Amino acid sequence: MRIRATVAALTGALALSALVVPSAATAADAHHSVLADVLRAAHTTSGTKTGARSVAAAETAGTPLDLTFSKLTVNGGKPIVVGTTNTVTVPTTFTVTHAADVDIFADDFELGVDLYRGSFDAPTNDLFGDVAPTCKTVSSTVATCKGQIDVWPQDDFIGNADATTWKAVGWAFDFNGQDPSNPDLDPNYAVQDGLGTSKLQRYSKLTVNAAPEPVKKGKTITVTGKLTRANWDDFAYHGYTVQPVKLQFRKKTSTAYTTVKTIKSSSTGALKTTVTASVDGYWRYSFAGTSTTPAVTTTGDYVDVQ
Repeated sequence: MRIRATVAALTGALALSALVVPSAATAADAHHSVLADVLRAAHTTSGTKTGARSVAAAETAGTPLDLTFSKLTVNGGKPIVVGTTNTVTVPTTFTVTHAADVDIFADDFELGVDLYRGSFDAPTNDLFGDVAPTCKTVSSTVATCKGQIDVWPQDDFIGNADATTWKAVGWAFDFNGQDPSNPDLDPNYAVQDGLGTSKLQRYSKLTVNAAPEPVKKGKTITVTGKLTRANWDDFAYHGYTVQPVKLQFRKKTSTAYTTVKTIKSSSTGALKTTVTASVDGYWRYSFAGTSTTPAVTTTGDYVDVQ
């Protein structure tokens, strides 16, 4: 089970409850990034709703924490590509600037960066890291941190609609030695929305087969293949239909491919076209990708022309 500690602002105080999500990860593996839930709740109460900011909780929900996030990167600026089964882990880096009296290295201090989709106040989904970030002191008020985002395709309730742009939010939570189960808990915390964005994409696959092998010069070569991508609604791979795919060729004596023609995938994602055999070489298909699906190119299939 993937267990996340969730904090909710209730009746003017903070109450700790457990949100259990099916997963292979254990509670020991998952840090408390869903503490961001309470930050959203307090953020809504505070009435501040737009722009990049460090938001103090409402007076009834906690105490302001003098801390901000900056210079966030997620996966080095590249999209997060996810298939149907394997957990995908990507790195995050960010800088934290805080007051000199804020000890971000205290045992009861939590901070992190989450990705969410939808509105800030009521996100439709949330992605976080299973391991807490590690930070390095730059000065008495600045630290650089390295974290991660983990995506469990079948356990994070992602669907095809999640192949889009996600927003990043930073959060920090300081218990100050208080018991988290105390109904009168009054921690320090801050939240900062608008840190940046990251795209989530559906993993793509592409195959090629050029036949016959060998073939006589002047005869027809039939090049078949299939373009598929991850479907997060049923966790299987289905054909990516009516997509432009390039057929490319490289002579045996060359290192560069040239595009011979562009065809479109069928209603099942199938690819099929013919060319005339002329010289020995390698045939491949190449798909440029879309906003929801990454580019993919096959290895070359060698055909001996006699």
